[in-house]
Amino acid sequence: MPTITQRTHTIEDPTAAIDVLPRGDGRRGLDGPPELARGRYLVCGEEAFALTADVTHMGRGITADVRLDDHTVSARHAIVVVRAEKLRILDDRSTNGTFVNGRRVDEAELNDGDVVVLGRIVLTYRDLR
Repeated sequence: MPTITQRTHTIEDPTAAIDVLPRGDGRRGLDGPPELARGRYLVCGEEAFALTADVTHMGRGITADVRLDDHTVSARHAIVVVRAEKLRILDDRSTNGTFVNGRRVDEAELNDGDVVVLGRIVLTYRDLR
């Protein structure tokens, strides 16, 4: 069963994160956890990962800032960077690709509500600034 980790915090059984494709209008999870403060987040089910650094590494590897423990996620899958106050996601030469709103990307700007898929893990980008 996959787990998702951010630094030392582990989320057990993120069943909402195992969907291959988003449901409904393709923007599942837009509301996210109600307790979110102002900021930028990647939301997976009821969990939110704050994007506070200029560079955030995502993947299955132990050095990832956001660790996605699922065999469909590469050790170094994607990087989220801040460029000119905009957030961009870059594929980090992953095996299964990085998808934004159903389209495979090497690099893409993220906008509030975008659905990001890494392997079988589905995340929604939230900009609550």
